[in-house]
Amino acid sequence: MHGRLKVKTTEEQQEVKRKEREKKLKFFLTKTSALFEKRRNGELDAEVLNLTNQILSANPDIASFWNLRREVFLQQEKETSQEALQLLYKEELHFLESCLRVNPKSYGTWHHRTWVMERTPGADWVRELQLCNKFLDIDERNFHCWDYRRFVVNHSEVPAKEELEFTHNLITKNFSNYSSWHYRSKLLPQIYPDLQRKGRVTEEILLKELEMVQNAFFTDPNDQSAWFYHRWLLGRADHEESLCCLLVSREGSWVAVSFSQPVMVQPNSEDLLLFLDRTPQMVSWRSPTGRKHSSVWTCDLPSGSLGDFCPQHDLHIIWKDGLCEKECALLQGRRESWCQDSCTDAQTFRCELSVEKSTVLQSELESCKELQSLEPENKWCLLTIILLMRALDPLTYEKETLQYFETLKAADPMRTAYFNDLRSKFLIENSILKMEYAEVRVIDLSHKGLTALSHLEHLLLVTHMTLVSNDLQSLPSGLTVMLCLEVLEADDNHIATLEGVTNLPKLEELSLRNNCIQELADLQPLTRCPKLSTLDLTGNPLCKLPDVRTQLGALLPQVKTILT
Repeated sequence: MHGRLKVKTTEEQQEVKRKEREKKLKFFLTKTSALFEKRRNGELDAEVLNLTNQILSANPDIASFWNLRREVFLQQEKETSQEALQLLYKEELHFLESCLRVNPKSYGTWHHRTWVMERTPGADWVRELQLCNKFLDIDERNFHCWDYRRFVVNHSEVPAKEELEFTHNLITKNFSNYSSWHYRSKLLPQIYPDLQRKGRVTEEILLKELEMVQNAFFTDPNDQSAWFYHRWLLGRADHEESLCCLLVSREGSWVAVSFSQPVMVQPNSEDLLLFLDRTPQMVSWRSPTGRKHSSVWTCDLPSGSLGDFCPQHDLHIIWKDGLCEKECALLQGRRESWCQDSCTDAQTFRCELSVEKSTVLQSELESCKELQSLEPENKWCLLTIILLMRALDPLTYEKETLQYFETLKAADPMRTAYFNDLRSKFLIENSILKMEYAEVRVIDLSHKGLTALSHLEHLLLVTHMTLVSNDLQSLPSGLTVMLCLEVLEADDNHIATLEGVTNLPKLEELSLRNNCIQELADLQPLTRCPKLSTLDLTGNPLCKLPDVRTQLGALLPQVKTILT
């Protein structure tokens, strides 16, 4: 048996590991105890640096010890000369490099290096950029290093074009580099800004970038990095805030305004001013949904301010010193009046894609369809085709879009719920567009397989909504913005909660046949619908409860007709 290497048994190996762990734990506890004792005593000296050095060299992810080192350095700045301080920070940078070799993605180490560089006299930013290059060569997806690189570039004033070339080189080596694609999206608008649209790039550069990103996803169709960048390239600029609708109700003596996007309005805000017959009104604004940011805001007018004997009341709304405004007149004998611009034009419902020239979008659609013919189950390609068709013409491509959704769900069944909600969103957008083109206040969303309701803020003036035969499980809180809604039909769904059917001042009829409402408590929101007079609950489990009609009458005394 001589000369043979003895192999340790499993028990012996476990015992060795246990002793090693105990030794490390004892070391850690001893050093930690000594450090906190020195801190309590105010002894922020070189020994603290030495002790934290020993611990952080092995585990650089303990934020408390980096904080302690910063306290020592701040103390040293008060007591040390500029030359000695520069040497101290130089040594710290070398120590940090050794910690990064232990863990190149240590939050604490990169943060501490940023802090040290900001305080180092005569900092060598060129060397820091080389350090970033080194770590990105090791792992081009190290987002901690990318964040630090942007910090270094900002301080060293490296030309943006050089950084753009750097990202191009990395992408050429490996298309699957999300950080490089993302960095390009920040650099390009700086170097080649489109003067017409803030945050976008010129068409010439756009076409070059599209060619490069097409090469990427034709090379590796399943890598999501290039697809995300492609969507950014075809993205839209942010729309400016605008007032879409001003609505006044004589009966309730209230005013509602809707915006093109959610805004924040303080209760007595001077950002949103209301004038009635040229007289400023002291009103308190509130959101129907209760959220701080909302697309719809309402206020009550002073009692008697909308008298029936005045031939006409003029209302004027001003948002942020004239950024946008609306006017409408309430004539004698009219219950309500409004002034509305379309918030739902073609650009609003572009699903993150937008207003590039149709020839560019059409070309991209053809390229994606070509790739899809080669990769029929590629989910990124399928989703991009859907978005491009939405951007080009949502109504013309509606039928084809629905077919692609079915293919997409089959290709990626784990995200079926997300795709169903996205499909529902697009169908609602199309229905809103059709409703506005017809200039009616009725919207029919029945038999569409909807799983979610969206864009309800665009339905401020709708009086009748039909949701029959869908896959809805609830009526969401967003319904509270439908202040003109009088009739709501939601039969043959899977609705179990009614949180959104509350505080609807004009709701008179509600039909919920064949849903999943279980208990009386589920109907509690209806108690805050003052005009509700007809309620149909036929086919709900609730109807099987004993003495249910008596209990419903007690809960909803204002409802004259309840069908069970």
